[in-house]
Amino acid sequence: MSTSTSGGDAYAGIARFYDRALEPMNASLRSRGLEMYPPDADMTVLDVGCGTGAHLEAYVDAGATCTGIDASPAMLGRARERIGDRATLLLGDAAALPFEDGSFDLVFTALFLHELDPETRVAVLAEMARVTSRDGRILIIDYRDGALRPAGRVWRFFATIAERVAGGAHYRNWRTYVRSGAVPTMLPSPLTIEQEKIVSGGNLSIWLLQRTDG
Repeated sequence: MSTSTSGGDAYAGIARFYDRALEPMNASLRSRGLEMYPPDADMTVLDVGCGTGAHLEAYVDAGATCTGIDASPAMLGRARERIGDRATLLLGDAAALPFEDGSFDLVFTALFLHELDPETRVAVLAEMARVTSRDGRILIIDYRDGALRPAGRVWRFFATIAERVAGGAHYRNWRTYVRSGAVPTMLPSPLTIEQEKIVSGGNLSIWLLQRTDG
């Protein structure tokens, strides 16, 4: 779920194993995100960094009009196998979304922002804000900065190993993301936090953002 289509596909080798390895954790996070902002058949929904489409599929199944965008052809291939033609799935750059202003009622992204370099994170969040309708919402699931409960420290140990294995640039971006204060420190105007739910022993948060210019 890289942000740009330039260069090679960093997920080409792991796309077919991605859900098998991470779905037990991701399913729980997805369930909590859906509770925070439940699907609605009248919604227009965009998944930024949609990966294999596992999260987007919940909104598709609810009857929402759904779009996913990702820079990895391999991950998009898995998403197409999962969702078929029930959603629009696009290869593209999250920092330059090919949509009109205010196109979506809900824009979400899961475990994606921490992969990006600081400048790109800001650009992606600005683009997400731009394509969200005035009365719409943005849902973000990602790492947070803050105290960890005992079980959370164990979880963070294994997360650190996983981020290291993902490669040098990925690991550096994760570290700068967490150390910078994560999502609350990088929100562009006009976004504010409406709700936050801390999960995974303090390692992750689910943020629901709203526009203040609605």
